[in-house]
Amino acid sequence: MTKDAKDSKYIPGTTVFTGHESAKGLKLNKFAYSLRLADNRDAFGADPAGYMDKYGLSEWEKEKVLAKDVKALVEEGGGSIYMLIKLGGVTGQGLASMGAQQRGETLDEFMATRNVPLKQNT
Repeated sequence: MTKDAKDSKYIPGTTVFTGHESAKGLKLNKFAYSLRLADNRDAFGADPAGYMDKYGLSEWEKEKVLAKDVKALVEEGGGSIYMLIKLGGVTGQGLASMGAQQRGETLDEFMATRNVPLKQNT
């Protein structure tokens, strides 16, 4: 692989978070980053649409956020997985669920490839 960023987009099966992707997802990533603060998480929980409007998210972005479609937000929306992890914490979709979605697997299928037993919700 070369050090030229334009060549990195050709890594099969990978979405590379480039400067272009960062610019495309700026509002989405600012929104997701804001969820690190408890008051913001409460505001999002109380009025998700209103909170997303505050950050200027498009209708497409709002739809994907509410659907917990992290794969689309990363691949098409310029979402940074590091920012979207904050969204997963608020919506109850943890990192393992996001990993499964990225790979097109169920959570159980994904966890079977890990060295960690799946904890059942109680």
